[in-house]
Amino acid sequence: MERMYLAIVLCPLIAALVAGLFGRQIGRSGAHTITILGVGASFMMSLLVLKDQWLDGAAAFNGAVYTWAVVDGITMDVGFLVDRLTALMMVVVTSVSLMVHVYTIGYMHDDPGYQRFFSYISLFTFAMLMLVMANNFLQLFFGWEAVGLVSYLLIGFWYTRPTAIFANMKAFLVNRVGDFGFILGIALILMATGSLDYATVFAKAPEVTNQTIEVWSGTPWSVMTVACILLFVGAMGKSAQMPLHVWLPDSMEGPTPISALIHAATMVTAGVFMVARMSPLFEYSETALSVVLVIGATTALFTGFLGVVQNDIKRVVAYSTLSQLGYMTAALGASAYAAGVFHLMTHAFFKALLFLAAGSVIIAMHHEQDIRKMGGLRKYLPVTWLTSLVGTLSLIGFPGFSGFFSKDALIEAVGHAGRAGATYAWWCLLIGVFVTALYSFRMYFLVFHGQERMDAETKAHLHESPWVVTVPLVLLAIPSVIIGWPTIQPVVFGDYFGSAIVVQEANDVLGELAGEFHGPWAYILHAFSAPVPYLALAGALTAWYVYLRNPGVAEAIRQRVQWLYALLMNKYYFDDFNQKVLARGSVGIGNVFWRVGDVLIIDGGLVNGSARVVSWASQVTRQLQSGYLYHYAFAMVIGLAVLVGWLLMGA
Repeated sequence: MERMYLAIVLCPLIAALVAGLFGRQIGRSGAHTITILGVGASFMMSLLVLKDQWLDGAAAFNGAVYTWAVVDGITMDVGFLVDRLTALMMVVVTSVSLMVHVYTIGYMHDDPGYQRFFSYISLFTFAMLMLVMANNFLQLFFGWEAVGLVSYLLIGFWYTRPTAIFANMKAFLVNRVGDFGFILGIALILMATGSLDYATVFAKAPEVTNQTIEVWSGTPWSVMTVACILLFVGAMGKSAQMPLHVWLPDSMEGPTPISALIHAATMVTAGVFMVARMSPLFEYSETALSVVLVIGATTALFTGFLGVVQNDIKRVVAYSTLSQLGYMTAALGASAYAAGVFHLMTHAFFKALLFLAAGSVIIAMHHEQDIRKMGGLRKYLPVTWLTSLVGTLSLIGFPGFSGFFSKDALIEAVGHAGRAGATYAWWCLLIGVFVTALYSFRMYFLVFHGQERMDAETKAHLHESPWVVTVPLVLLAIPSVIIGWPTIQPVVFGDYFGSAIVVQEANDVLGELAGEFHGPWAYILHAFSAPVPYLALAGALTAWYVYLRNPGVAEAIRQRVQWLYALLMNKYYFDDFNQKVLARGSVGIGNVFWRVGDVLIIDGGLVNGSARVVSWASQVTRQLQSGYLYHYAFAMVIGLAVLVGWLLMGA
């Protein structure tokens, strides 16, 4: 199996190198063929790994491929930890990536960077696999930074567009903030345990809980709490939690396939996966878990509000990603790690479906993305319309769809958590259900129903997308409907994860809820005794009335609450604060240091000043070198007289 694990990560890497370095030689068909075969092979082998771990009950694999370095007794390995959590993530990453690869053939058909794009998305898959399969913090950090690097390349793929360059730089800088906290957390864990290996660190976790560190002099903090919060700062950057969420909506500047890949199966889920993987550490810090819970719930609700006012079809879906990531993070903070990962899995399918469906609409509309210029597309794009409906119903948690099982389970878990901040989080998630249904069906109705608002030329050429676009939509729609039915019991309420996820007995909210679970059908019926399905229905009906039945209501509401509309359109002014305060402030501080340090001290004093002193001294000294012999004889006599005088005085 060890060779298979290595092959799973190497297949996308080799395909990426071939497509990237030899793209001209192999051509467009060669580029998409080699990368699809590479990712497809990884997907098939990942399925075998999942079967081996789940159905066959194989023991988890934890071993080093090779030792990179040994420094002062600290071993730095490249190795794999393959357990049931890893196997699940491997299947999610490779399956969604495979669908995106196939879809890209149609979406990027006329793009001059065709081979380069396939190279990048295959490299992205490799980086994510290295991250989820890591058995140590060094390899985790490698995968962490690699997905960040490739996302930078993909968001700015159309590098001739200033908006794309701004977006990829924004993503890069915001993630550097999160990654700074992440690497500090890894360093603190290394200091406390003397190891980077997961197994060793997790085994020493009980000892670390007794250690303290003074972040501020005279104020001791738990080492475990500080380390977990720092690790979570990294997750806030990668998984776009407030206030480090600002880069994700701008990532829509990249081509639609990469939007699906980033939002569904790779970069943004890395933070959620990391916290779940680090459950043996987080379980020893109530403070850190409360921080995770509150930030996740806040992100779920308040980024959902932003989706209500967006008019770009991809940005609506992007803000839904932010909100759903908040749901996952809140579940982690409630110690319901299994529910958070389960929602990660279902979300990967229906969110990839929604992004790819949005791309299908964009193709049909000749790259028009404003939903106010659409409408009535149902009869022109029947496959896209139907699969979009499936994705939307799963997103809002319609009973029976995959998103229902995962979202309802985590909301119940947060409601039963006794942790500080749990009540606030539960209300945020509950209100978020209504908001999610509102913005989801607003987009759905404005795009596929109602009056046709496109121009005549666009309307004349409307037709369904080619099969390379629609087939991935259909294949993603299937798990968006059915994947929750067979998996909710073992993954959420059973012991699927085994020792891969650690939950202390006092925090086991899912264990308490498991006694009330009597199968998927009973779970659906039980859901109607809670407010969640009614809130989802209310949101959908509100969207129908406001945007289809009586469109004037939306404008009337906007006129009445101009301040709220301005607040949402300006995204709570986070971007203004970052650009006008943080960015300009940093530039101002840099100018001060430049003027004081470079101009005044270095140029004026230490470097140029010392050079001027040496120049002056050399000018004076040069005057003594006249070239006349009697001048030198006179100087020698004077010097001898001074020396003799000094000796006589000493005697």
